[in-house]
Amino acid sequence: MTIIEHAGRPSYRATGLPGYLSAVLFALFAIFVTTSSAQQARSAQPSRIISLIPAVTEMLFALGAGPQVVAVSSFDEYPPQVANLPRVGALLDPDTERVLSLRPDLVVVYESQVDFRRQLERAGVPMFIYKHAGLADIAVTIGQLGERIGRPGEAAGVVKQINGKLSDIAKRVAGRSKPRTLIVFERDAMVLRGIYASGGIGFLNDMLEAAGGDNIFADVKKQSVQATSELILARRPDVIIEIRVGPISSERREKEIDVWQALAAVPAVRRRRIVLINDERVVVPGPRVAEGTELIARAIHPEAFAK
Repeated sequence: MTIIEHAGRPSYRATGLPGYLSAVLFALFAIFVTTSSAQQARSAQPSRIISLIPAVTEMLFALGAGPQVVAVSSFDEYPPQVANLPRVGALLDPDTERVLSLRPDLVVVYESQVDFRRQLERAGVPMFIYKHAGLADIAVTIGQLGERIGRPGEAAGVVKQINGKLSDIAKRVAGRSKPRTLIVFERDAMVLRGIYASGGIGFLNDMLEAAGGDNIFADVKKQSVQATSELILARRPDVIIEIRVGPISSERREKEIDVWQALAAVPAVRRRRIVLINDERVVVPGPRVAEGTELIARAIHPEAFAK
């Protein structure tokens, strides 16, 4: 299970549009404003990029910089082209020696990798520093990355596609009730223990809002909530969405859903509104985030996608 770090998100309410959508539009505008400098930026385009962050690896390939990526993290799986690339560790175990041996002219690192960043600084290796944030910030990161690698026009195109998809979802769920939803991203197998759910900040919460749901933990301004059975009973979700990543058989899927029958008093359990989404698009805050948002929207409002 991917453990997702979150940070606060900016507010762009002045436009009158939903916060996530107006922020994406703001980012798109900013990218278009800077596109005129594309020719100058391309002169500094890095030719040997290493990414330790799956979300940014996806961004690089979406921007057309895949041929410049020479190594990725231990957890990169998409796009398929990464399968044959060298692995250089991840958040907790970056292989500095291996990274330096590949002679990169840009390394994508997490903001929290302080020691690793110091080592790269001492070696004179340029970095793109990444921090997890909200849904709207994904467009901002794509724009910044596009500028950094000399592809601002491509970044504008990717953001436009994300914006278009999110706009379509917003239209489909507009005017519908917002079911109180529990979104779980980690739980012990076959028991209702070790439950971690999305709190009221971060991109998972933003995706849920964009999908037309109301997070039962929206008032808990944390990245994640350790949710006991008693707490879930008290919050009474109308829909429960579990996110899994990795192979799971149909039989195992049904058994995991049946585990929730222990909380028969919860409306979502009583009405059998429990959905297990086994798809990495829901947990990787990259170019496919709008597709992940649609998966959540289909779980909450299947009738909106019937046609």
